[in-house]
Amino acid sequence: MSEQKSIPPGRILLAGKVISNFGQSSIDCVVRRISDHGATITVESPLGIPPHFHLLIPGEGAPRPCKRVWQSGEELGLEFETADAAREEPATQPERRGDSILRSQTLALRSALDEIREGVVLLDRDMRAQFINRAFRRLWDVPDAMADRKPAFVALMYHGRDTHAYEVADADLDAYVAERIRLVRAGDPTPVVLRRSKGDVLRMECAVLPDGGRMLNYSDVTEIVRHADELEGLRNAFDRISDGVLLLDADLKAQFLNRKMRDYWGVTEQQLATHPSYLELISNAPHVHSYGMAGEPRDAFLASRVEAVRSASPAVRDAHTPDGRHVRVHCSVTANGGRMLTYCDVTDLVNNAEQLEKLATIDSMTNLYNRRQFMISANAEWNRFQRYQRPLSLLAIDIDHFKSVNDRFGHAVGDEAIISVAAACLSGKRGSDIVGRLGGEEFAMLLPETDMAQAEIVAERIREQIAGHFLTVHKVRFNVTISVGIAAATISMSGIDALLRCADDALYQAKGAGRNRVVKYVAPLEANLAAE
Repeated sequence: MSEQKSIPPGRILLAGKVISNFGQSSIDCVVRRISDHGATITVESPLGIPPHFHLLIPGEGAPRPCKRVWQSGEELGLEFETADAAREEPATQPERRGDSILRSQTLALRSALDEIREGVVLLDRDMRAQFINRAFRRLWDVPDAMADRKPAFVALMYHGRDTHAYEVADADLDAYVAERIRLVRAGDPTPVVLRRSKGDVLRMECAVLPDGGRMLNYSDVTEIVRHADELEGLRNAFDRISDGVLLLDADLKAQFLNRKMRDYWGVTEQQLATHPSYLELISNAPHVHSYGMAGEPRDAFLASRVEAVRSASPAVRDAHTPDGRHVRVHCSVTANGGRMLTYCDVTDLVNNAEQLEKLATIDSMTNLYNRRQFMISANAEWNRFQRYQRPLSLLAIDIDHFKSVNDRFGHAVGDEAIISVAAACLSGKRGSDIVGRLGGEEFAMLLPETDMAQAEIVAERIREQIAGHFLTVHKVRFNVTISVGIAAATISMSGIDALLRCADDALYQAKGAGRNRVVKYVAPLEANLAAE
């Protein structure tokens, strides 16, 4: 080897190369400080640099033998060696040269394992640690002195127990340690989730090595497990709500059904794991035959349901279940292009709305239209009368001597009288007739497509039915009668109110003539005709 030049001290930032493996490996470096005795260099990565190598500085002579005396991250401290101490083995000794290469590669592998974030432990066939990387030492607070003594895996486990690292009750610690040792000794490759007292979570995997040893790998999966725990919490929450929830992906395949929908569609956890399509869910539902369709009509109906979900239109629709319940279905597009469907049972809301509507239109005592609804329906018929000039008649009905019934027998008996008259009107009406209670003991019946003569027949039938029917209330037996006024619509009338006034006029005539009778309205003669 040629004579080395004397290096002036203090020179910095020189380009250099690390030469190793008998000149087979070359790594670029920056020489930051150099003297006759050593140097400080920086490399991109110290992985693969053996303890002994040569440092080449272009323009400064032949490569200089050196050894690594310290390391801090990417910075290495070197000490120059004499040529004799660092002389490479002669080519005539291939065995020793091969050992040196293998040793160098082993050191490089260990250095690489020291740099990864996962904890790694290499055990021999006797379950003693031959190598423990830095990440494992940090994860489990293993002192270097302990790790360098090549402890048994049992000792590492008890170190975790003694430092209270495991999220395990004290009474269960020994059994927990014994089970962990058993699994590693058996070489079980099944990943094990380790929850630690610090709150983090590790996943340990065991691999059997060719020499009968074990390689243990510890990965931090805290975030993954935290998200999984949150997802499981959401699933449990969705399973407990009263509404149904269905999550579909962009291909309309089921990703999640809460318990409400699993029960409704008869889907098991195993079936859900296959991610059935929305079409499969609704086609195989237990109640699918209740649609009253089969074959092509049903297939077309189910296809329309799928298309409605695919287009998310309408976003809200109301459906009816076979058992008569009302369900409101909301369909929304999720961030991944899927669909979320929620099924809310609104049966009580619908029933309440129907009840409110009934209260607004129906007389609660008689179940007849109240005055407001009767007039709305009557006005609609009046418009039809004006358009088509078809016959239209109206009956004005009043219970005779109703005040005396209340005074003699009480209001309970009076209410029964009102109910009995309403029942007679309903039984006497035809399908198109409209009956209403206008107030108190007053009723009205509108008869479309009916002239005066036909209306009189209807009125007489109702009057006779009521007059011949006796009531017994609170041991009181009695009957009531009604007076009826009839009026037929004419073109000259201004509206339904005018028709009702004419019927009322006829009703007053019936009462004046002795009650319990039917009187037809007759328009008064004009003044000049009356004079004649």
